[in-house]
Amino acid sequence: MFMFLSTILIYGQEFHPGKLWPDNFGKHINAHGGGIIKYGNRYYWFGEDKDAKTTAALVGVNCYSSKNLKDWKYEGVALSVSDEPGNDIEKGCILERPKVIYNRKTHKFVMWFHLELKGQGYGAARAGVAVSDRVTGPYRFLRSSRVNAGKYPMDMTAEQIAELNRLDADKYKEWWTPEWNEAVKKGLFLKRDLAGGQMARDMTLFVDDDGKAYHIFSSEENMTLHIAELSDDYTSHTGKYVRVAAGGQNEAPAIMKHNGKYWMITSGCTGWAPNEARMFSSNSIWGPWKQHPSPCVGENAKKTFNGQSTYILPLPKKHTYIFMADEWRPSHPDDSRYLWLPIQFVDDVPVIEWKDSWKLKK
Repeated sequence: MFMFLSTILIYGQEFHPGKLWPDNFGKHINAHGGGIIKYGNRYYWFGEDKDAKTTAALVGVNCYSSKNLKDWKYEGVALSVSDEPGNDIEKGCILERPKVIYNRKTHKFVMWFHLELKGQGYGAARAGVAVSDRVTGPYRFLRSSRVNAGKYPMDMTAEQIAELNRLDADKYKEWWTPEWNEAVKKGLFLKRDLAGGQMARDMTLFVDDDGKAYHIFSSEENMTLHIAELSDDYTSHTGKYVRVAAGGQNEAPAIMKHNGKYWMITSGCTGWAPNEARMFSSNSIWGPWKQHPSPCVGENAKKTFNGQSTYILPLPKKHTYIFMADEWRPSHPDDSRYLWLPIQFVDDVPVIEWKDSWKLKK
């Protein structure tokens, strides 16, 4: 009954991309770089609490709930930053792109996020994880670290590993040369970080049909994406991972599965400024991944409608998805807007077209 009611309620709702989006208190929703999980008869939106003047984390991760995806109730802070000096998630750290998934075996809600330690800029490049017994939290922080220390990608051949191990970093001190870029593709930064673990920045999570979960993130100085398998309880990595678009400079990954094929939308690396979205597809989560033209069409499509991907939300109606993006406003971070647009399919390929307003169709 509840599942049916929830399905009915979301259709017919009207969305206005880029406009202020008030919660039940009349305040603009503060859940940036976020993602959504459906549990029971409600949707739960988790995202970064942004301050008016700084992009550093002063509060933590907010949670909102909704039955119809349009009207959101503020549920509070799901994960709070710490007042303890030296804590990994100390107040003033950089905590970005939180995503939550539910583990049916442990009955725990698991949150992963990109973490930069306070005062270290973007040098730490860690993945953080927290858990809760309740979807709204509070979430208990477990740890943060680099990823898959000592592990080579599962799709890298013995010959490729040998070539990687022969790379001499001293020969590539000058960045952005053709020679340097070729060395990056072969694994220059992968080799550098092998012992301590791979960098993990912009990220998302994906749970496949078989219950296996994956952590997808920008790694190797944001030059290469990694898709890494999570453990059965979703709180650590198994050591199995692949590299995607080596040297391609992709971040802000968002992923979906449509008709058995995996589709991933990303952005280029231009800081807070928007750029043209990229799109990849594969018949397996492990690849190989093929790059396609940007899925965005129409006015301002070359800049992803001034937004950057964060999540793709699948809906109960088959083959129905919402592309979620952030319109960043770094001079006033808390005023950053949300661009939610329907994903259409033309010849079974995703297409995203700008709409000033739109409704979910039954």
